[in-house]
Amino acid sequence: MSEECTHDCSSCGASCDHNAEAKDLIAPLNKDSAIKHVYAIMSGKGGVGKSSTTACLASAMAKKGYKVGIMDADITGPSIPTAFGLNTRAVGDGESIFPELTTGGIKVISLNLLLENKGDPVIWRGSLLGGVVKQFWSDVRWGELDYLFIDMPPGTGDVPLTVFQSIPVDGIVVVTSPQDLVSLIVTKAVRMAEMMHKPILGVVENYSYFQCPNCGEKHYIFGKSNLEQVAKDLDVKVLAQIPMDPAMATAMDQGAVESLEKNYLEPVADAILAHEKG
Repeated sequence: MSEECTHDCSSCGASCDHNAEAKDLIAPLNKDSAIKHVYAIMSGKGGVGKSSTTACLASAMAKKGYKVGIMDADITGPSIPTAFGLNTRAVGDGESIFPELTTGGIKVISLNLLLENKGDPVIWRGSLLGGVVKQFWSDVRWGELDYLFIDMPPGTGDVPLTVFQSIPVDGIVVVTSPQDLVSLIVTKAVRMAEMMHKPILGVVENYSYFQCPNCGEKHYIFGKSNLEQVAKDLDVKVLAQIPMDPAMATAMDQGAVESLEKNYLEPVADAILAHEKG
């Protein structure tokens, strides 16, 4: 009996036009690289702490002993180099670009590591932005990685579409915040993932509450969110609800994210490992 198409082209062995078309769009990985797993960190809007989630998640995985890389696909608003204190420009050998290495051994590529002046704005159309993302996959010599995390730009436009069509993404972590728009934000991201046939590991909520360091009481600055209900309606998991922690903000600004004593993304790292085991 022939295999039935499930429309999940990342794992499907069936022979069909849909599968062939999806595979044809995948860009070739750099010839000197081998990457086992790729996860995208995305949100339906900006300003929800997506980059801090990516940085802390990558740090958590690296501290577990895995070989980790970060592709900063937020081309017009890259902040990953700042989070890790990377200030030198990435170099190449004429064939490949070498990612920069963080203190903890995480390999990072970002447009800000290629610009002569990091303060210059990137005023490009969507097709050019998508081209850079493909180059980050094909032209960067990642070497051997267990996990590559992609810090996506906000929204569901050209660059996210390019990532999902050009790179074999194994799963998606959706990031949001506890505001009235949470339902719309999460729904947009989840619906895009479903349309692109990419599995969703779950949702991370940033800025969930502030916990008083003196009395320990939790204060819900943005009000208590309805994330649990939204996640239930969309049939996705809530992976973590992260407080407003001044230490985390300071570490991101000072390039010391790897030195954080408390890493709130540990449960998400564990969820990814559980996902890999099936």
